[in-house]
Amino acid sequence: MAPYKNNTGHPKLTKLLLLPTIVVLFFLVASLFATIKKDIFYMVQIDRSSQDVPIELFIKLISFENQYFSQALNDQQELKSPTSLALELITQINLGDIRSFIGNELPGYALYDTKILVPGEGTDFTNLPYESAPPLDVLLQEREMAQKELEELNKSEPKPPITTIHNKKMLIYQSHNYESFLPLLGLPPESDPNKAFDSKTNMTVVGDMLGKALEANGVGAIVDKTNIGAELNKNGWGTEKAYTVSRSIVTSTMASNNEIEYLIDLHRDSSRRDLTTATIHNKPYARVFFVVGSASDNHEKSLAFANKIHKSLESQYPGISRGIFEKGLNEGNGVYNQDLSEHSILIEIGGVDNNMKEIKNTVDALAKVISQYFWDAEKVNSN
Repeated sequence: MAPYKNNTGHPKLTKLLLLPTIVVLFFLVASLFATIKKDIFYMVQIDRSSQDVPIELFIKLISFENQYFSQALNDQQELKSPTSLALELITQINLGDIRSFIGNELPGYALYDTKILVPGEGTDFTNLPYESAPPLDVLLQEREMAQKELEELNKSEPKPPITTIHNKKMLIYQSHNYESFLPLLGLPPESDPNKAFDSKTNMTVVGDMLGKALEANGVGAIVDKTNIGAELNKNGWGTEKAYTVSRSIVTSTMASNNEIEYLIDLHRDSSRRDLTTATIHNKPYARVFFVVGSASDNHEKSLAFANKIHKSLESQYPGISRGIFEKGLNEGNGVYNQDLSEHSILIEIGGVDNNMKEIKNTVDALAKVISQYFWDAEKVNSN
């Protein structure tokens, strides 16, 4: 019998076609099993696997039929080797990320599988942000703000006179409004960070500050002050349902005010002072970072928006931003209401140890940068 000969006569092309065939079969079989018995293969895992396949590979495959698409690739873009790609698809192990070797075996490790999209100063995989909250009964307690911090909050500073405030196109809300700061609660620095939660003295205060700072720059803002903890308790839910509550707030507010275009969700990180504080231009600031949900339909637009705010902040306040992080369904909510608007952003301001002076300085910086973005966008839209 004559030996088998490749019909294409082109061994390199055959190797390129073999891999996509395997990939397509993998997704077809996985989808079939997900439909027949959902507890065998979760669709979120399929979605995650599809995200691991580089877009350059799909473009390369399409370009075999139409060379026009190959223009989307530049000379610097290199495809992963077939072996490396197959290993990732089958085992979820990325040879370029050591965390993937143990992440699938340790319970709860996926919570720290956050991606760094744009690194800030000092940001690496050893100090990734993470979400945590104590039991709901802790969140429901109400404490007064420490007198020193209250005086700092009420300290008036001269603001530029604004004769007209633009229509209220911004909605400021706090999905985890119960997040607070140890100094604001009058607790010593060595306190357990899980004590930095309160039903009264919390991120709602920061949201109100940002709303007033934006209006000082002529930008109208609606500040939602819903007690998320109380809403969770009323419905018999845990803190994992916080974004369900905040989503209903956002959709309801947008329905009653169709001018809203910007959604700003304010949070506080759990990290300690050495990571969340910076001295810039001889003033103390609470550092910020931005979270983009990979499961949102507006993922790319949210990233572009966050990146512009990040770059503008860094150009005026070097070192204030810890960067932009991406979180999916395994690491957090994964959407963060960012599918509701092209200009939706999640901002983490400081950590458990930041005081009112540091927070105020950062809020003023954010208001300045966001206002600049807003007015630039309005100018473009009016032309």
